[in-house]
Amino acid sequence: MQNGGERRTITVVEEARVPADGLVLGFGAVLPFPVALAVLWFADAAAGAVALAAIEIYGAAILIFLGGVRRGLSFRTEGGPRAGQIGMALWLFAAGLGALALATVPALGFLLAGYASLFILDPLAARRGEAPLYFARLRPWQMAIPVAVLALVLLGV
Repeated sequence: MQNGGERRTITVVEEARVPADGLVLGFGAVLPFPVALAVLWFADAAAGAVALAAIEIYGAAILIFLGGVRRGLSFRTEGGPRAGQIGMALWLFAAGLGALALATVPALGFLLAGYASLFILDPLAARRGEAPLYFARLRPWQMAIPVAVLALVLLGV
């Protein structure tokens, strides 16, 4: 990296291989979804109600966080932020906020749509240079977990 007053040149070398911290943090972040689903299915009604609320609140918090991640990545995109990056950041924020503001079924629908969009669009963004290259491999496996859990919860609500 070269610093010089008003400009900075950054050279980044990425690999398609998912780094160890990406695996740990990526899958650690979605682990609460199947845990909450297990509580919802196998615990008493009171614990199930807490698990359902946890899915909504935690799921929304992660979507809002990932919206911030997408916006942060746009600052370092070669050539500057792209409209798709800003749109995705806003969409994830809105989906998370909507999930916090709405009743359970529509909230779960917003969450499912948000995570499904990450499942589909993050690999494409990685290939276009709008996200780390390893997102092309990580995101489908990672996002399959909340997508499956949210679909199962919606089917059972």
